Amino acid sequence: LSILLTILSLATLGGVKAQTARVQVIHNSADRAADSVDVYLGSVRLLDNFAFRTATPFIDAPAGTPITIGIAPKNSMSVTDTIFSVTVTLTSAQKYILVANGLISATGYTPSAAVAPFRLSVYPTAHEVADTAGRTDLLVLHGCTDAPTVDVRAGAAVLVNDVSFGQFNSAGYLSLPTANYTISVTNAAGTATVKTYSAPLSTLGLTDSAITVLASGFLDSTVNSNGKKFGLWVALRQGGALIPLPEATTAAIGTVDANADFAVVPNPANDRVTISYTSGQVAVAAIYDMAGKLLIHSEKSLPASFNIASLAPGMYLIRFTNAEGVNFSKSFIKK
Repeated sequence: LSILLTILSLATLGGVKAQTARVQVIHNSADRAADSVDVYLGSVRLLDNFAFRTATPFIDAPAGTPITIGIAPKNSMSVTDTIFSVTVTLTSAQKYILVANGLISATGYTPSAAVAPFRLSVYPTAHEVADTAGRTDLLVLHGCTDAPTVDVRAGAAVLVNDVSFGQFNSAGYLSLPTANYTISVTNAAGTATVKTYSAPLSTLGLTDSAITVLASGFLDSTVNSNGKKFGLWVALRQGGALIPLPEATTAAIGTVDANADFAVVPNPANDRVTISYTSGQVAVAAIYDMAGKLLIHSEKSLPASFNIASLAPGMYLIRFTNAEGVNFSKSFIKK
C-alpha cells in the first residue's frame, strides 16, 4: 500500500506541525468495476490500486481544514479521473473509519446503483485498541447491497439490532470478553437466519484489540454480475487483507484446542509460520483451511517452520498429533 509514501504525502499536505486526525480506510465495494481503486487526497494519489476487502492501517491525516477524498478507477492518470468525491473536515485528535461501499455500475446489479449507490460510510469515533483491558471492542458495518435490515445475535442475545446497508451499529462498539463465539446474522425480526459464523476472538489472540466486522459481498451473486459472495470479514487496526470469519457449519476438522504447550508464531503470519510443542518432540503436523481441506502435511520434529507463502490471506488451522497420539489444533491468520 506504499504506507510510507502515504504518510509523507499527508505530512506534505498538512504540514509536519499541523493538526492531525487518525484515519483507517477500508475497501468494501463489491462492484466488479471497483475491484481495485485509486484513492486521492486533494490532487495527491493516496492509494494506488487499492483492492476490494483490503484496509489501510490507521494513519495521520490533516485536521481542521477541508480535504477532498476522491475515488478513481485503478490505474487512473490523475484526480480528474475520479468517479466519486466528498469533502470533509476532520477533527483534530479524533479517529475515523472510512468504508467504501455500494455500486458504481449502471447495470448488472440487483438492487441497482440507484438504490445502493457508492458512498463512504464514516465512523467518527473509532478505536485503535479496546477501551477496557482484557476485552475486545467490535464494530459492525452492514456493507451488503442486497441484504435486508439485519440483526446479529449470539444465541438469544441481540448484539446488533436493525442495521441496514451502509450503516454502522447504532450502539457503536461492542465491548466483549475475549472468548470464542458463534454468531448468527438474522432478519430484523429474528425469525430467519441468513448465515451463522464462528467468531474466535480468543483463538485469534484479539485481547485488547479493536476490530471492524463487515458484512461484505452479495447474498445472491447470480443477479449481481457473479460478484463475491456474502460473508463476514474482519479489519484489524494494522490493516492488510480482511480476514474472513468461517461459517460455523464448515469447521469440519473439529474444535480448536487451547493447549498452552502448543504454540503457533507469528500470528498473524506472512510467509512462514513456526509451531512448537514444549511437552514433546516428534509430531505429524498438518495445515487445513476452515472447510477442512488438507493443504500442507509434514512429519517433523518440533519446533518446525512451514512455508505458507502460497496460501491466500485468511484463517487456517494447524493440527498435529504428538508422540502419544494426542491431537491438538490452533488457528492462525495468513496476512
